[in-house]
Amino acid sequence: MEPFKHGAVQTWSSSNKDAFKPLLSFETTAGRVKLMGDSKLILAIGIMATLASTAGCAGKIRYPSYYVLNVPPPPFAGERPKPILGTVAVRQFSAPAFLKGGPIAYRPSPEQLDFYNYHRWAEDPRHVVTSAMVREMQARGLFQSVDVFDGRQSPECLVTGTLDHLEEVDQGGAVSIEVSLSARLINVQTGEVLWADTSSKTARLDQRSVPSLVAEMSKDLGSAVERLVSSMQERLSTSSSSSLRRSNTENSCSR
Repeated sequence: MEPFKHGAVQTWSSSNKDAFKPLLSFETTAGRVKLMGDSKLILAIGIMATLASTAGCAGKIRYPSYYVLNVPPPPFAGERPKPILGTVAVRQFSAPAFLKGGPIAYRPSPEQLDFYNYHRWAEDPRHVVTSAMVREMQARGLFQSVDVFDGRQSPECLVTGTLDHLEEVDQGGAVSIEVSLSARLINVQTGEVLWADTSSKTARLDQRSVPSLVAEMSKDLGSAVERLVSSMQERLSTSSSSSLRRSNTENSCSR
């Protein structure tokens, strides 16, 4: 069949013409095409065209990518020192709402907060920080035992903390990572705060990609946790030495 030509009437043999006439026919008058025939068929053709267009768009749907913070394990410390305190539990770190999982956050400027649409956390960052804190404290041997607080145990001490920052910060053409943690150690029986500190880390990101961003966050988060536990260790060691000196002095005076 010859293709339809502007300004001409497409013809078939008489039998074919009669067969198609009730369905669809074309006429051209003064260069304009008139479409006549069954309106239901025309509607069906329109629906099929719309569905085909929608299917084509659906094939371009972009699915999100998921990332996991991979905090480096603490280095092997060799022989552990004698524990300074008894049992301790680490309560899950708290965090601002924008850091409780979901899309990865970034700051287009120090005053503005935004999120990556297709890059998300596979695990809540609060869980990652809490686990990293427990591993670091176990490696230092400061306590007889260190566990994640589940509400059932009765530890002598409790660690609480906050993940304050874990985001990309853009400043002009420069991209940096900001990580900040704060924590404190409490004597459960007396409520006394035995130690409290904050640890922050800001690093320049050389390669601008989300995998590089997450890798740098993982490394900086590990550094921040290590600094917190080092601060705790120094404080407890100093307190333990002071208590020992006071005890020795009292024993000397009593003799």
